[in-house]
Amino acid sequence: MADDLFGATLNQVPLAERLRPRSIDEVVGQAHLVGAGKPLRIAFESRRAHSMILWGPPGVGKTTLARLMADGFGAEFTALSAVLSGVKEIREAVARAELTRAQSQRGTVLFVDEVHRFNKSQQDAFLPHVESGLFIFVGATTENPSFEVNGALLSRASVYVLTSLTASDLEALISRSLKHPAAPELSGLVVDAAARALLVAAADGDARKLLNHLEIVARAAAASASTQVDEALLATSLSAGLRRFDKGGDAFYDQISALHKSVRGSDPDAALYWFVRMIDGGADPCYLARRVLRMASEDIGLADPRALRIALDATEVYERLGSPEGELALAEAVLYLACAAKSNAVYTAYGAAREFVAHEPSRPVPEQLRNAPTKLMKELGYGAAYRYAHDEPGAYAAGENYFPDGVKPPGWYQPTDRGLEARIADKLASLRALDAEYLANKAKK
Repeated sequence: MADDLFGATLNQVPLAERLRPRSIDEVVGQAHLVGAGKPLRIAFESRRAHSMILWGPPGVGKTTLARLMADGFGAEFTALSAVLSGVKEIREAVARAELTRAQSQRGTVLFVDEVHRFNKSQQDAFLPHVESGLFIFVGATTENPSFEVNGALLSRASVYVLTSLTASDLEALISRSLKHPAAPELSGLVVDAAARALLVAAADGDARKLLNHLEIVARAAAASASTQVDEALLATSLSAGLRRFDKGGDAFYDQISALHKSVRGSDPDAALYWFVRMIDGGADPCYLARRVLRMASEDIGLADPRALRIALDATEVYERLGSPEGELALAEAVLYLACAAKSNAVYTAYGAAREFVAHEPSRPVPEQLRNAPTKLMKELGYGAAYRYAHDEPGAYAAGENYFPDGVKPPGWYQPTDRGLEARIADKLASLRALDAEYLANKAKK
């Protein structure tokens, strides 16, 4: 019977499902939540369940914790996937919870996977039943719940952040799996140190991915009648998978943020690291090129105007060569921007000007600055008092005002003392001195 069970039944159930922890003590990682004295450990030990949002990357134990909660509290476990479910399925889950309570007085843990994919009305459908205590709501999400989960639902649930498993967590999971009675196909396998390191690296913090890889490796070892798992076996049995990288999710925006901040912080190695991480994870190089252009304007600006030109050239090179050859030009631009003199003076001045214009009335253009293409316009005095800068000493009309009447020069653009902007600052200072001299002389007349 045991042979039939292991041969026919267990082999049809994925290894990751068979090895799912059966108690909170078997949970690998998340010590900040399930360790002694930590929030979820306290909830389990006190048997006081509460609704929660579990936020974290794939394969770190969100579903497991929800299942353990139902088992630990003697509650019914009902699962919904926001990808496959709608209001109809939510109503059915509510009906099952009501029936369970009526028939057995048992509570229900309603687990909603990828809850961020439900729209507002679908999320709102849970509220009255969370309020009434009909079920304990556990939502799992890989996205920031602050942005993706309704405020009303968030206010009724605690948010717990789960983190990627560490290398030591994954090492421990390998050792445990090789001895687990529910994993007979792993029994007798010897995974050498180099292979362990590769398995851990390929899992990228994801326990499910690690166990899936182990399952594939076990089949490959059985096919070759071997019990030794080394780098050679991994090379033949595992395809090179992409890193975990959600092109529209938090990992994406966290990494582009890290790249931008590394460039701003003038750390070329860190900037290159995050650039390569994103390329390795499947980010669109064209998107990265656009962000590099933004960095050149926002964080370097006139301190080194060459940065924008180099970023544009790199973008054009990538458009002509494509991947992977064109990525080298983008890497060159990233390194140049990281090493360039930094200034956000353009970015700050632009923002201040936009804010000013948004709240100011539409003032008329001063007459001396107006265009006068017709005789009537000239007769009205348009452009009559305009001073042509090229006819003035040094090609500068000292004391001239180019703002609408009633607007004092705001001084939005404040060049830094870095790079080319240091010279720009000196020039502007000399021009302001000429203005002051001109206006002082004019006042004496």
